[in-house]
Amino acid sequence: MRTKEDKIFDTVNIVFMVILCVFMLYPFLNQIAISLNDATDSVKGGIYLWPREFTWNNYEHVFEKAAIWQAILTSVLRTVIGAGVGLLCTAMVAYAIAQPKFIFKKSVTIIFIMTMYFNGGLIPTFLLMRDLHLIGSFWVYILPTLISAFNLIIMRSFIEGLPNSIFESARIDGAGDFRIFFKIVLPLSLPVLATVALFVAVYQWNQWFDVFLYNSSNPNLTTLQYELMKILQNSSTTSSGDMASAFANSASGDSNMVTPKSIQATMTIVASVPIIMVYPFLQKYFVKGMTLGAVK
Repeated sequence: MRTKEDKIFDTVNIVFMVILCVFMLYPFLNQIAISLNDATDSVKGGIYLWPREFTWNNYEHVFEKAAIWQAILTSVLRTVIGAGVGLLCTAMVAYAIAQPKFIFKKSVTIIFIMTMYFNGGLIPTFLLMRDLHLIGSFWVYILPTLISAFNLIIMRSFIEGLPNSIFESARIDGAGDFRIFFKIVLPLSLPVLATVALFVAVYQWNQWFDVFLYNSSNPNLTTLQYELMKILQNSSTTSSGDMASAFANSASGDSNMVTPKSIQATMTIVASVPIIMVYPFLQKYFVKGMTLGAVK
């Protein structure tokens, strides 16, 4: 039977979670409302959860630019390829260092862990990318971040938790390491694979600094986040002038004008929605993968 204390706790917990959800969702909903509101009207303020003057002009202005479509294509390609290749390489290394018979298990693990705390620095990394002829190439987005030490530790811990009898039975039947990896380990590791795939995909989708460093002069390799960064930079330097222009156009009845604030909100939604839509498909694996793959 539920006691009075249990009911009070549940009530307080529900109220707290509702308030937390409101604080988390409001900024996103506010950006949606601004992106769907007339740009000149948004300058007046007072837009919260619902557009006051509904319009698609902001989205039409964004998608009529050729650079946006190229940025979307590059972002999708680097996310899919980066997540797929990175996941395969991470899983293969995790399987290797999870084997008790691997004599360099501890040494390799320590080397990977050290990369979490130390790196070569910005300039040496740039010089390395130059010497590897990766600058101006799509693969500069994929190869430098192929394996993450954090993801590797999670996946290694998960594989170490699999019953050792399965591997022994497979080896008795004549299976080699590659067959064990592809036929046994990968199918049994779906929860942690989905978890790591989400980590890698979000990282790849949100990256813009490597575009700025290595491919800023190549419009064919721009990404959605980099275009958003440029819009944010431009809006911070031109907002006051555009505000005066917006009021002037509002007075003259020009409803097709866009402002940095409206384009900023629109680009934020365009850049956020695709990766948010991926999460529900991986959610059922996420908690299980994080729990079973936790460091023991």
